[in-house]
Amino acid sequence: QVQLVESGGGLVQAGGSLRLSCVASGRTFGEYAMGWFRQAPGKERQIVASISANGGRTFYADSVKDRFTISKDNAKRTVYLQMNSLKPEDTAVYVCGGRQMYDSSLYYVAARNYNIWGQGTQVTVSL
Repeated sequence: QVQLVESGGGLVQAGGSLRLSCVASGRTFGEYAMGWFRQAPGKERQIVASISANGGRTFYADSVKDRFTISKDNAKRTVYLQMNSLKPEDTAVYVCGGRQMYDSSLYYVAARNYNIWGQGTQVTVSL
């Protein structure tokens, strides 16, 4: 079973950048579609971005398009989220999720479709 560990969160001023990493254990990471989600206090977990198992297809929430980039390095068993032009409304706990796929070109958007989760990393964007 793959386990996920996120890192890279922190406090940043509006307009700044952060890169989140999610490292997976296990030898089957290349078969996993991955997603980054975020959850602010009192709110539901929301999709930020997702990527297919082979890294060839991506999805972005409208709120982060053209600012965030998701990428996947199967050799390093890591998925990244590069976040630029951060805004205070990006403040949340960011969590990566994974799901083993039979079709490496597919990804999921809904949190309910992911069955492996990391513990999350806090991102705080100040004015």
